[in-house]
Amino acid sequence: MSQPLRKVAVLGATGSIGGSTLDVIARHPDRFRATVLTAHSNVAALADLCTRFRPDLAVIADPALEGELSRRLAAAGVRCDIASGHDAITQAVSGTLCDTVVAAIVGAAGLDSTLAAARTGKRLLLANKESIVMAGALLLEALATGGGELIPVDSEHNAIFQCLPGGRPNLAASGVRRLILTASGGPFRGRTRAELAGVTPEQACKHPNWVMGRKISVDSATLMNKGLEVIEAHHLFGAAPDAIDVLVHPQSLVHSLVEYVDGSVLAQLGNPDMRTAIAYALAWPARIEAGVAPLDLAACAPLAFQQPDLDTFRCLALAFQALRAGGDATAILNAANEVAVDAFLAGGLPFLGIADLVESVLTELPAQAVVDVQTLNERDRTAREAARRILRNAC
Repeated sequence: MSQPLRKVAVLGATGSIGGSTLDVIARHPDRFRATVLTAHSNVAALADLCTRFRPDLAVIADPALEGELSRRLAAAGVRCDIASGHDAITQAVSGTLCDTVVAAIVGAAGLDSTLAAARTGKRLLLANKESIVMAGALLLEALATGGGELIPVDSEHNAIFQCLPGGRPNLAASGVRRLILTASGGPFRGRTRAELAGVTPEQACKHPNWVMGRKISVDSATLMNKGLEVIEAHHLFGAAPDAIDVLVHPQSLVHSLVEYVDGSVLAQLGNPDMRTAIAYALAWPARIEAGVAPLDLAACAPLAFQQPDLDTFRCLALAFQALRAGGDATAILNAANEVAVDAFLAGGLPFLGIADLVESVLTELPAQAVVDVQTLNERDRTAREAARRILRNAC
């Protein structure tokens, strides 16, 4: 039986997740069509993608670049609607142009469009972890209202999704004892704090296993990325903080594990390629070819696991702290971290200063209850202002 053609909006089409998604879509033109493509400011790359995939709508987040996008598409003979601004992205995912939304916009900028996709009943492929870190309760509420499906694309959460019966069941009723997220350890695994004092952005962005953007690469180097994933797992699967563990696994072949009360531990393994998770999420509950090489376990190095060093990589400990604090503490954590990472990449903050800045903002802004998106956005702005003020005063 043939499958209905899924109309896919790829938010953040010019990023690494967007590129992997479009690669999978191109392999299955009988199952998927990219109907909406968006980008932040890379207008040339967006125009190239539109030339190849011929969407119904192209959106550039920066309104100043809409004219250039229009000119490039006209020159390439591409006929599609063109829009600009974050509101245009939100409107696109709310309408009939798509039934599936890949939420891959980096940072807090992706929150509104992610919530809109959830409220309107779309299949939401969540690659924007900041949305659920900031507003997990609101996202789940929107999902319940819309009646759509949320399938995580982060390799770790996708792995858990694959290892659970029914994807996102009631954990206690399913006999789940623990969720175990694996972490590569990043480029600085095994180093001491003293050895990290002079780390450069170029070193931090050189991940040993994955090809990622600069922001997420730094988060991987500090283990904040894993901290955000712990928070994400709590909301996605209803797991208590004490029922979520992290293991450092340098080979990045075991993507996560689920431990059951009978002593069984189920793991999902695969080569470190995001197309596996994306293909699974796009086609679920079916499985489709993703262009990923088979995993040859006999040729792999021995699989190793170890506890994370929370004294050296303090960002992971801060994420657990924020999760246990509840309320909007995780949104404060995320906002402060985004400012800190930007400052580090710009040469205005040492690597070890990222955790220090995040901790200072968490201390200054105790957790408050999450009321609505507007209040949450205001707290996000307050946290960013506090982080920038602390940075200025430290100079």
